[in-house]
Amino acid sequence: MTSNRIARWLPIVFLVPAVSVTDGWAQEGELRDEPPPIPVEQIIDQFVAKETEFARARANYTYRQDITVHELDADDRVGGEYRMVSEILFEDNGRTRTERIVFAPPNTLDRIQLTPQDLERYESIQPFVMTEAEVHLYDIEYVGKQQIDEIDCYVFEVGPRVMEDDELYFEGRIWVDDLDLQIVKTFGKTVPDIRDGDQDNLFPRFETYREQIDGVYWFPTYTRALDTLEFRTGPVRIREVIRYEDYQRFEADVSLTFGEEVEVDAPEAEEPDN
Repeated sequence: MTSNRIARWLPIVFLVPAVSVTDGWAQEGELRDEPPPIPVEQIIDQFVAKETEFARARANYTYRQDITVHELDADDRVGGEYRMVSEILFEDNGRTRTERIVFAPPNTLDRIQLTPQDLERYESIQPFVMTEAEVHLYDIEYVGKQQIDEIDCYVFEVGPRVMEDDELYFEGRIWVDDLDLQIVKTFGKTVPDIRDGDQDNLFPRFETYREQIDGVYWFPTYTRALDTLEFRTGPVRIREVIRYEDYQRFEADVSLTFGEEVEVDAPEAEEPDN
């Protein structure tokens, strides 16, 4: 996110994934300094393999994604709002995966603006997946076990080994179901924050929960961020909620019916303030 006082308006194109919905917060037990029953490296190898399987499976599901971003005042009352509801589906009898925007009221954000990097974190960082293609990018440290609702989890600290230019990474903590060996919760932030010339592009801390879909896969269903972004022009408090709903496995011979598509005008580009 950039501060509206110094930011150039960047056109927004949504090509983002979505999922099922969770309200309320999970009950968490105390973090236990408990050694795992098998070597940590073996646990990491197993859950990375499961996460890779999960990522392939999710690419074969349709779902609805609902993104809300609020600017908040000092009492957490809502000022401006950005809202976008879209459906991820298949066309051409399954040959083309597309997104259809079905609800997009006027954007009333005043102090911040969304950037292409925000769209990238909505798509790949906040519903974080540790696949075989990404695991070499991260340091992973086992820190103990913890109960999330009724699920006993291995807990890992995760951070990028090296940050390449123009790339975004996850930094924080993940909870891995000790039976299904898939991530069930993520807490952290997108890194690095970007400060380039007169522009700040800052990212909030977030928490993502998953739910089991079709009794097999743990898909992300709910992400929430509540944070104060310290721009050089002054702090801005924001809240984000992303809900992923109505997961359905796509079958080529099944006719899917969703909401009516709506037209959304892309904002015109403006020159940055000097």
